[in-house]
Amino acid sequence: MAGSAQIELWSAEKVATQVAVQDAPSGLHFASFGETRIPDGDLERLVGAVPAALAPALRQRAYYFVPLTIADTGENLVAPVYTVELGDRAVCHRNAAFGATEAVFISTRLVEDRFGLAFEFFINVAHNFVEAAGVPSSFSDLAWSQAEAQVRGETSQDAWEARRRALEPHAGANTPSANPPGANPNANIDERARLAFFESSFSDALAIYMLTLAVDFDYHDLREREYPLLAAPSLAERLRHVASLFPANPGYEFQVLYRRKG
Repeated sequence: MAGSAQIELWSAEKVATQVAVQDAPSGLHFASFGETRIPDGDLERLVGAVPAALAPALRQRAYYFVPLTIADTGENLVAPVYTVELGDRAVCHRNAAFGATEAVFISTRLVEDRFGLAFEFFINVAHNFVEAAGVPSSFSDLAWSQAEAQVRGETSQDAWEARRRALEPHAGANTPSANPPGANPNANIDERARLAFFESSFSDALAIYMLTLAVDFDYHDLREREYPLLAAPSLAERLRHVASLFPANPGYEFQVLYRRKG
């Protein structure tokens, strides 16, 4: 294989103008470039797991699956092949704008398995959806009721930290001096942190839901760092709610299976 110095890095704009964008049956726009090592059938199956109900909010988005997106320059660059040296310079994804199109370039060669690639793709889709459409109020109500009930854990470090910040002021609201008769019980809640919690927890739940449609995995595989994972029954409640809002496409099935001992 040629050394990294001999490999031409493409600008993201060049990739976007020279690679044909495809439409998934749901309406999601996607493309593949370079030696991604993803068979066409697997890529179509992965992209096809995004529920059609999400597509209208993502109509200005296009997802490009490339070997590596390079992070150490001021430009958005793409490597058409993988090398160890280029891998050290790459990131999981980069965003770029071309006119009215918002492009997301996803590195396929920085992850070792289908699970990792799928979650990287789905968490980007979920964040992009929240950015465009916001968080359904019914999900916010559910997530906040779980937080107030002190249900154990969360679905990501970001959601965990935002939930903690949102609830810290609220704990003082239970004292008579801080919460006099007739006062709003939510008056001392950090609303900015609570909004961040809603956005993070919904993005997580939406991504995990799509992941369940595309691959079989163990919930504990989602742990990012040292924080307690959300209790499985509470996660299942969130996922079922998301599934009711965004039904699975034909050919995909949503299931939550509990592993029993013995």
